[in-house]
Amino acid sequence: MRLGLNLGYWGAGNDPANLALAKQADELGYAVVWAAEAYGSDAVTVLTWIAAQTTRIDVGAAVLQIPARTPAMTAMTAATLDTLSGGRFRLGLGVSGPQVSEGWHGVRFASPLGRTREYASIVRSALRRERLKFEGEHFTLPLPDGPGKALRLTVRPARKHIPLYLAAIGPKNLELTGEIADGWLPVFFSPAHAGEQLAQLRAGAERAGRTLDGFDVVPTVPLVPGEDWKVCADAVRGYAALYLGGMGSREKNFYNRLAARMGFEAEAADVQEKYLAGDRAGAMAAVPLEFLDATSLLGPKERIAEKMTEFAEAGVTTLSVSPFTPDPAGALTTAVEALELAGVA
Repeated sequence: MRLGLNLGYWGAGNDPANLALAKQADELGYAVVWAAEAYGSDAVTVLTWIAAQTTRIDVGAAVLQIPARTPAMTAMTAATLDTLSGGRFRLGLGVSGPQVSEGWHGVRFASPLGRTREYASIVRSALRRERLKFEGEHFTLPLPDGPGKALRLTVRPARKHIPLYLAAIGPKNLELTGEIADGWLPVFFSPAHAGEQLAQLRAGAERAGRTLDGFDVVPTVPLVPGEDWKVCADAVRGYAALYLGGMGSREKNFYNRLAARMGFEAEAADVQEKYLAGDRAGAMAAVPLEFLDATSLLGPKERIAEKMTEFAEAGVTTLSVSPFTPDPAGALTTAVEALELAGVA
């Protein structure tokens, strides 16, 4: 199992520290550093900046939003970043959520599975430098009855195959990920509850006539080293409450549904109720300690090492840590030491 670093969203006031973290992760031998986007900073600019100031570590988009760019534009961006970084780019894609897709990008959220399938197919065709022709339910290239012509990407990526990841939560999305992607970018991944998710990935892969050999399972996991793991868990409460309570509407919150499938249905509903009522402190307090422990790396180095072993045994191939601590640099070093102690590298 390899280590990755997830910097999340840029622009949260910790940008200089995040660049230093990326450089440290590069020096420590981390496999990849990821950056995300929502409706603030974009991931592409951040990853370009990081790639220019690192030498070995891969730079990954976790994720580029499908409603934000045409598939051809995403292919152009992937090819360019892969070339500029010397073959270090990883392309993560996701449909975002209804509120961001329709409220920020003005793109209907309907048929996320079909749009993702067609989008990924077009991106891959473009990156293979084929003349871009596609007729689907959601995309048609070139447009019919007009001056458009089938064009070929003029840039040659550094690699023949840029790895493509999907951020998937629901069962059908997981099957699609296993069918068409090179890797999966989960959040709130719990080794104890991962069996069904991996079975869904496997079912999709089998439908495509392949196995999960070489498939990259890359959860983002909060990391908080410290003496008392229960105290460490408090650092993650705000993040968990935001996702379970506020990432989406009452009727459509994919993270809340995930927690429910993990056995925390009543608790997740309580978190959401408090969060949407404006009681942020109450929502944070309502996040079950068991949920935080199941989905995070908390406590002394030895305890973190034990949990890393659980992640590896559950099928994780790249563990991307996200430090939730006043000393993120120290946390990255702790993660390396814990991985060595766990003996799953």
